[in-house]
Amino acid sequence: MTGPATPALLTPGDDGDAAVARRLDREPIIWVTTVSADHRPHSVPVWFHWADPFVTIFSRPSTAKVRRLRGNPAVSLSLDSAAQGADIVLAEGDAGLVSLADVAPVVPEFERKYLPMLGEQPIGQWLETFSQPVVVTVRRLVAWRATPEGLDHRSLPR
Repeated sequence: MTGPATPALLTPGDDGDAAVARRLDREPIIWVTTVSADHRPHSVPVWFHWADPFVTIFSRPSTAKVRRLRGNPAVSLSLDSAAQGADIVLAEGDAGLVSLADVAPVVPEFERKYLPMLGEQPIGQWLETFSQPVVVTVRRLVAWRATPEGLDHRSLPR
């Protein structure tokens, strides 16, 4: 993963940013869209870990998304809409195919998040199948949500 030179996108203490962070921390699924060599988009739902500004996912090495990322690292990400479409989080970034050693610090947090869905399967066994880590460096976040004061819209970085 990229080091501390990559600044966080969300500002601690900002209520709107905190709402975005909560969604990114808690949601189980994020949709990742990659683009093929002939410019066709391909979207799939994946499990993920958020650590501002990084999204870590794990993939089977033979998937279309991994093949597409080898040719073009640009991705878009989106959470499912919430609050009848009034709570939206979208992101754009660049994905890198990395080694498991590169993301080892994330694995315990990922396991805690998805333990109920893993059932009896240990995380190590799951990682044998989903053995290709992908780290997305999020370059831009766009979010909006309904608040009592009206629509809160943010595009980050500001």
